[in-house]
Amino acid sequence: MIDLILADLQQAYQSALHAADQAHSAATDDQSVAETQYDTLAIEAAYLAHGQSQRVAECLADINAYEQLKSALPQASQEIVLGCLVHILDENDNEKWIFFGPTAGGIKVLVENHEVVVVTPTSPLGEALLGLMAEEDAEVHLGDKVVFYEIDAIY
Repeated sequence: MIDLILADLQQAYQSALHAADQAHSAATDDQSVAETQYDTLAIEAAYLAHGQSQRVAECLADINAYEQLKSALPQASQEIVLGCLVHILDENDNEKWIFFGPTAGGIKVLVENHEVVVVTPTSPLGEALLGLMAEEDAEVHLGDKVVFYEIDAIY
């Protein structure tokens, strides 16, 4: 599971690195030199290059967080903690597969024909699930809406 997430994060890192290189090249290109006081192309390119560099750093931080999690995966746990794969059912018995990760919430990976979504402890669903055990119910507050999930299994 973590290897699939890491592969996705590596791809995002490579894309961010490429975008940062392009933005840096645009910011330092001779064509970006201001011709008048109202010409802001160079300033805009510099802001873009800075933002892309921050994205590269965020990608690296995500990769490092998952590599650390991989080296310290929890043993079989009866409660939901980082590194757990969780199968939950909503009120209509629709199933969801959740991987409890440290960062990069929202990433989706396909495992044995099941879509698994990464959820972090700071998300509304993550906050509701953290520390619960199988067969317990989670109450998730999404704005003015409340959704209930039953924890079917923890792996």
